[in-house]
Amino acid sequence: MVQNIKKAVLTIATGKPVYIQMAVNLARSFKWWHKNSNIRFVLATDQKDLLPQDLSDIEIIELQPGQLGQGFSPKLHLDKLAPAERTLFIDADCLCVSSLESVFDRFAGHSVSVVGERISHGEWFGDVASVCKQFGVTALPKFNGGVYYMEKGELSDRIYTKARELEPQYDQIGLTRLRGRPNDELLMAIAMALHNQTAIPDDGSIFTDPQACPVGLSIDVLRGKSRLLNPPAPHPKHQPWYPVTEASPILVHFLGDRTSGYPYVREEMRLSLVMVKGWPLWISDFWAVLTCSVPQVSIRTFKDVFRPFYRQFFGTRTISTSNRI
Repeated sequence: MVQNIKKAVLTIATGKPVYIQMAVNLARSFKWWHKNSNIRFVLATDQKDLLPQDLSDIEIIELQPGQLGQGFSPKLHLDKLAPAERTLFIDADCLCVSSLESVFDRFAGHSVSVVGERISHGEWFGDVASVCKQFGVTALPKFNGGVYYMEKGELSDRIYTKARELEPQYDQIGLTRLRGRPNDELLMAIAMALHNQTAIPDDGSIFTDPQACPVGLSIDVLRGKSRLLNPPAPHPKHQPWYPVTEASPILVHFLGDRTSGYPYVREEMRLSLVMVKGWPLWISDFWAVLTCSVPQVSIRTFKDVFRPFYRQFFGTRTISTSNRI
């Protein structure tokens, strides 16, 4: 039973078994960097029987299927799930490459916070200026909902209660759905703005993803390295909305289908070989290169080279359905 915890990392894995496997990888990366830490790892899940034996020591919050809703809705209930006085929620499709102590330090004193920026106009799942006008706020915190921070108290309870109250009004507010469902980010952004809660400025050191930094992703969980690039304009892959050109985050977010490819699957393999089977790090490196890195990089290079020819003769392929849906 989860109780009397000062600091905790919380993740949610409900629905499809793929989410449990992601949570397993996140938990292993967390344990690697928090061997003597007072930060606890807590998993909220409806499939605890799928957890491997090496994670038998993590805290579990048992959920019933659909208990907190579908899609992104469970993240609107983090105040109810928060197991500690200070809780850092992390999406299951993230990997941790260093201690999270510094992240807790940077968030200290915020009832509810995120990593992001302040916006008052433009498009973000709807017209931002229109949303601000509707709710009488000057700006919204814009962020990726892969990370939320909260401190237990009346204010954080009010913020999450407001976000849940707004969910049935999502379409009426004029917001665009994500994968056919209300996006937790917009609901939380409005609730945070109404209660004067702000984001921690994104400098690329806490959390980022390959969508914001689409070039040069490299990660080595076991050695504590990560690097992602957002090449400056006029590079064709430059993301003008993201303020960082080079990021080395503690948490790398493998959103979309990136958990099914390189380098995520290599890190998943190395974590298992070292932490479960007890292999020396250098042997796990060699085996991962031989059985994962070389084949996957070769296939990716082949596809990149011959994709224009394929499209010329056969057209574009139908987009595969995500294994997360």
